[in-house]
Amino acid sequence: MSPTRPLALCFVLFAVFAVAACSFVETTPPAPTPADFQDTAIQLTQHGVALDRVVSGDAGCDDKVLSPTAIAFDASGLDQPTKVRMYLYIFRNREAFERLRASVDDCARNFVTDPETYESLEQSPFVIVGQGPWGPKFKAALRAGLEVAAGTGG
Repeated sequence: MSPTRPLALCFVLFAVFAVAACSFVETTPPAPTPADFQDTAIQLTQHGVALDRVVSGDAGCDDKVLSPTAIAFDASGLDQPTKVRMYLYIFRNREAFERLRASVDDCARNFVTDPETYESLEQSPFVIVGQGPWGPKFKAALRAGLEVAAGTGG
């Protein structure tokens, strides 16, 4: 047997194992995780919502637990011609979302002037609230943007 034959056999066996190993590699993309504010803002903008006067840490009330999760901004677009002050709460995960969701409504009592037209949307781990009424197209765009940004909901 020639001295190069065992070397060639080793190379062929290595190639066979390498190809076989590729069939065990996961080819599906990982489950999407929730977006940060920048990517969430991009999603909202792509759905026709204009954002202005963004303030991080503004929960709309003096709640030291909600403030780190909150971002306030003015929004308009589509059938919402006038700007409305909105509060977006981005929770760390679904457990935090479920634990703190009710406190968002409690906080809203500080800035909502007409409880009959209070608006809120939620898509774990996000909650977005503000004084309404919101136009139906505007509200649908907010919902669609949050759904994309939420990924699997944390």
